[in-house]
This record gives sequence, C-alpha cells and structure tokens, in this order.
Amino acid sequence: MSADRLGLSGSAGARPVARLLDEAREVVTPVLRGVVDGLPGPLRRVAGYHIGWWDAAGRPPAAGSGKAIRPALVLACARAAGGGVTPAVLDAAAAVELVHDFSLLHDDVMDRDLTRRHRPSAWSVFGVDRAVLTGDMLLAAAVRRLCGTELAPVLADAVLELGAGQCADLAFEDAAEVSLAECLAMAEGKTGAVLGAACELGARAAGAGARAAGGYRAFGRHLGVAFQVVDDALSLWGDPLRTGKPAGNDLAARKKSLPVAVALLSGTAAGRELARLFAGAEEFDAAATARAALLVERAGGRAWAAAELGRRVGAALAALEVAGPTVAGSAELRAIAALVTDRDN
Repeated sequence: MSADRLGLSGSAGARPVARLLDEAREVVTPVLRGVVDGLPGPLRRVAGYHIGWWDAAGRPPAAGSGKAIRPALVLACARAAGGGVTPAVLDAAAAVELVHDFSLLHDDVMDRDLTRRHRPSAWSVFGVDRAVLTGDMLLAAAVRRLCGTELAPVLADAVLELGAGQCADLAFEDAAEVSLAECLAMAEGKTGAVLGAACELGARAAGAGARAAGGYRAFGRHLGVAFQVVDDALSLWGDPLRTGKPAGNDLAARKKSLPVAVALLSGTAAGRELARLFAGAEEFDAAATARAALLVERAGGRAWAAAELGRRVGAALAALEVAGPTVAGSAELRAIAALVTDRDN
C-alpha cells in the first residue's frame, strides 16, 4: 500500500528523485566500502550482505541495497544551505548511513524479523552474535568519522534518542495501554531523530548558522515521523511483494504501532474487539492477523494515518521555509519528502 492510497500523493516526479538517490549512493558507497573492508572477515561478510552488496555466499545479489534516503538528505541540505559535496559533507552522509545500518541490524534481532529487503535478515543467516557485533562496529565507524568535529554531538544525540525510542517501542509490547502521545514520541525518537540529524549535519557541514540548521533539523524530524506513519501503515496493509516483509508481523508481535494505538484508544466496537485480540494468549495465525488489520481500519487507524501524514508533511515544509534554502535545494528536499510519503515499500 502506497501513501497515496492513504489520501496523499507526492508532487515530484520519479526521475529527479531517482537522480538524487543515485548520486547519494554513488558518492557514499566508496566510503562505506572502505569501512566494511576494514572489518574482520566474518563481520565484513555480514555487513556487505546486510547492505545488499552480496548474497550470503558473497555473490552478487538479486535484490539491491537500500534507498539511500538519509545520505541524500545530507547532500540535499548541504546544497540547500549553499554548499557542495565537501569532505565534511561526505563524512556526515556516510556516518548517518552507518548509523542507519547499525540500527536495522539490531532492530531485526530485537524484533526477531526474519526478512529485510526481500531476503532473510542478517541475524537469521549469520546468527545473533555476529549481527549484533557487526552493528556495533558500524556504529563505532560512524562516530569515528565525525570525531573531533562540531558535528559529532549532533550524531551522538541522535543515536541516544534512537536508543530511547527503541526502548519505548519494546516496552509498549507488554504495556496494557499506551497513549498516542507516547507512540508519537517513540516514532520521533526512532525515526525522526536520525532524519533530523541527517538534515542538520548536511546544513552545518555546509556552514549554516544555528537558526537555519534548526529549521533543517525540524524538517527532517517531521519527515521522519511521516516516514514512520507510512511504515506502520505498510506493515498492516502493505503488499509483502513490495515491502519485502510478511504482512502482519507487527500485529502478530502485538506491537502498538501508530495506527494500532489510535484504534485501541478509539472507544469503538472495532477498537474493543482489537483490544481483546491483543490481550489474548494465543499466537496470531493468518486469519487473526487479517482480522486485526481490518479492525484497525474500522476503528479509524487508517484514516488517522492519512491525516497525520498531511499534518507532518505540512509541518516539515513550514520548517523548511524557516531554514531559508536555495531554490534548487528546496526543490530537492521537497522531492525527497514526496518520495518518503508516497511509497509502497
């Protein structure tokens, strides 16, 4: 399910966005390759597999790597702030992508997700120990790239907030009730913090002042929550052939994603039935998972997701105006925002 089916659509065409993402991959991949090649052999194999450079046997894969949205945001914000792809900007872009891959490796272990990007997740192939250790090494490499610069605290603060968000996400699984405000704060920590840091790092690396950097950070944070809203919706109603993950994984784990939290708090008959399903001890089979997804929709979770997407995109674009980007930079960032909110995987 793409975001336009939630009632929103992007304003930019695919070709400009594709060029932005291709450029980000082109300039960041050699840096990432250098990091991965410096890892111990077994961990190098895990990292390259996770990123998408090779399969479990080290051969060229059938599936590609990630979208490179985060490094693309770094580069676009640097240009929007009047800069170019300098060594400082490139280091920031690589550091953000390394943090992203670290978080995915660890998230898959904690969530026991068996698939990632249309194939088995790294921990399910190489084991928990190697997946966790590989994530640790990627995080250390990310921090090292910015050590001794004024950008390091921005990245460190984002990682701390990311950890707090993940901690809340895990706690919510066993909580009897979770407020929507708590769920939104969790989403801002898990996804908004890193996208906000990507935007701020790009702007600061290009010489932006505090006010402009704050505007770019706010743009990224709102965009991150919008990204999470779409992710949560896709986990409920998405096509597994597009998302690369089985539908209903989050429901089966009783995860209180944003649309689920809205449904549980709705006071509707569908919301009460959903609460009874979540309170039950039985594991969700395919029928129970499909029923739960339908109940979330009937209780207003899907309509809320569409409205929240619109609100967050509006807030992101308002923050972008505060940052005062160049005309070309504004167009690039709006194109990336459209991609984030109009996708089906």
